[in-house]
Amino acid sequence: MTQSNHTNFSVKKYLKYFWIAVSGKETEFTSGSIRKAIFMLSIPMILEMLMESIFALVDIAYVSKVSVNAVATIGLTESVITLVYALAIGLSMAATAVVARRIGEKDVDGAKMAAVQAIGLGVLVSLVLGVVGILYAKEILALMGGEPDLIAEGYGYTKLLIGGNITIMLLFLINAIFRGAGNASMAMWTLVLSNGLNIILDPIFIFGWGPIPEYGVMGAAIATNIGRGTAVLFQLGILFFGWGKIKLVLQDLVLNVKVMVNLIRVSLGGIAQFLIGTSSWVFLMRIMSEFGSEVLAGYTIAIRVMMFTLMPSWGMSNAAATLVGQNLGAKQPDRAEISVWKTGKYNAYFMGAVSLVYLIFAKSIISWFNATPSVVENGALCLQVIALGYVFYAYGMVVSQAFNGAGDTKTPTKINLISFWLFQLPLAYVAAMVLGWGAKGVFIAITLAEVLLAIMAMVWFKKGKWKQVQV
Repeated sequence: MTQSNHTNFSVKKYLKYFWIAVSGKETEFTSGSIRKAIFMLSIPMILEMLMESIFALVDIAYVSKVSVNAVATIGLTESVITLVYALAIGLSMAATAVVARRIGEKDVDGAKMAAVQAIGLGVLVSLVLGVVGILYAKEILALMGGEPDLIAEGYGYTKLLIGGNITIMLLFLINAIFRGAGNASMAMWTLVLSNGLNIILDPIFIFGWGPIPEYGVMGAAIATNIGRGTAVLFQLGILFFGWGKIKLVLQDLVLNVKVMVNLIRVSLGGIAQFLIGTSSWVFLMRIMSEFGSEVLAGYTIAIRVMMFTLMPSWGMSNAAATLVGQNLGAKQPDRAEISVWKTGKYNAYFMGAVSLVYLIFAKSIISWFNATPSVVENGALCLQVIALGYVFYAYGMVVSQAFNGAGDTKTPTKINLISFWLFQLPLAYVAAMVLGWGAKGVFIAITLAEVLLAIMAMVWFKKGKWKQVQV
């Protein structure tokens, strides 16, 4: 076979795999080519996360046309809503780990039982958080350092987004169930529906259209809740009437204390892990608010831009988690470990290429969203400094998710505690406020903390204790 024919064969082969991956025809990855398994799982997860990050960019682009305060409101609110994400992701990690393990063991009924208990937990938690968001939106923004005019303009956004957090919770949880079962494509199509609706509805509710009045920044929250809520209804339809391995009936909707306690046990480490990580972002945002709305807006835009590339990277990390869970369930720990290192390598290639783009074109990228000189300067600096650690982030995310996929959520929790609370936050405060480096001190602290996290994660992963975890 000539080189040209071999290349054409490879392209056709991977185009075929691509179609199978996005159509959801294959769900088990405990045998065959590891490279193929990574590709089949990663593609829909990357597309899913890309859709999420595209929406984040479109959202901030629309809101940027309202006011600098509106952008800053989103930054402050999202730094708080990440605490909701922490709970959602923690529960989701437990759901993925347990469902993937049961699927690897060929125990579909056990996977269904875990799915039902996870959804029940998510509903309960989100209702409590929603009441807090509705009653105390103004106080939350004030606590985060928002100025009176910012609170007056933006509290409606905060109230609706936190009040409607049940859509976030269920979207995360049910997609985690799909991923654990190996049906990553269904999670992808759910996000396509959710964020597609958000992108269409955003300008209508932000700027007004026909009989719909102009809601300003609050319109972004209205569009988001409608988009996510519609997607959750779609997810529930698939779970009860779809074609996947996990298909629920009314008789499945019963409380199983043993399974729920197991899920809570596994998720506690995940929740603590992400609470540590996300609460550190809350404190970082509080430090950033000391430097004014323009600096805060630049930082917020930069973080949104970064999510455009971190989300696909997170998609590859989720693929590693599913591969670990299913292969451990099939009693193949060595295959699980090889899958993680290969996924980390591919992720590092991707993130390394992205870091070069950010280092060269940072100012141009930020200016697409807001041309205010101070906003551009601080946003570009944020992109460039944080991009210096992108290759480390690549391995850090994959290995951390591998622990989670094995059900070992305690190890990443310890790593996050050391990296973020004991290292990043003190360094950020000292560099920004004591040494007088300003926002740059915060950016440097973020980068160094992520480098430390990656190194610790890889060292502990090599010890192999995660292979003995039972879920």
